Amino acid sequence: MTQKIFPPSELIINADGSAFHLHLRTEQLADRVILVGDPGRVSTVAEHFSEKECEVSSREFHSITGTYQGKRITVLSTGIGCDNIDIVMTELDALANIDFNTRTEKPDHRTLTIVRIGTCGGLQPFTPTGCFIASVKSIGFDGLLNYYDGRNEVCDLQLEAAFKKHMNWSPLKGAPYVAVANPDLIEQIAQNDMVRGYTIACGGFYGPQGRQIRLRIQDPQQNEKVEAFEYDGMKICNFEMESSALAGLSSLLGHRAMTCCMVIANRYTTEMNTEYKNSIDTLITKVLDRI
Repeated sequence: MTQKIFPPSELIINADGSAFHLHLRTEQLADRVILVGDPGRVSTVAEHFSEKECEVSSREFHSITGTYQGKRITVLSTGIGCDNIDIVMTELDALANIDFNTRTEKPDHRTLTIVRIGTCGGLQPFTPTGCFIASVKSIGFDGLLNYYDGRNEVCDLQLEAAFKKHMNWSPLKGAPYVAVANPDLIEQIAQNDMVRGYTIACGGFYGPQGRQIRLRIQDPQQNEKVEAFEYDGMKICNFEMESSALAGLSSLLGHRAMTCCMVIANRYTTEMNTEYKNSIDTLITKVLDRI
């Protein structure tokens, strides 16, 4: 069988042999990857490394590869949103599984273990500010996974149907999808000190999360319905903006991935912690120890 060759217009490779957006080269990527949204948080994570191999910055994509307790780890910022996760996951997978010299797929699949450390808005009384949430399944309001073949095979279709019925979902918003995090990785990282639940990954920070500033939203009861939804004994615990694309794309590409977040605002109690940067290091060290 003739190997597929990925042309320059599809797989864009920089002159130095690095991935187009991330500017990482294959040898700079570790098998263990920590994703953060804020480029500044990359250095916060890397402060725990005993040594640093390389540091690369391009736009919002800032990465450092180094060693933590004998483990080689790459920490990489994605910026905000599922659209950026599409870039990050595609290019990480290309670095792992495509030969950039021949532009063909490598014969042996390289599996990455990816944990996103983020912040989120809690939606339940049992998710107060400061608690950690592990996203077992993520409901994507962004629609990104719907562009990829095979999405039904990696999504929980029954949960999708129950959620759309409960929400009286408007087709104008596009179809939500339910991506499933790697269950073994959830056990490895969440252990017994993180809340496990469903997460909604929103396509924006304001209207899609039910915030009304000067614009009214299409469904003023959205958040009340989200908070009341329950399926298979589990509730929707939080809003964030990346977990669905990460879980879905990783499943399609054959990688292990999950998201864990610290609650910095509780929409149920209307509380907000603006000083969260002083306490998120606890979550960072947990993930570093367990990844």
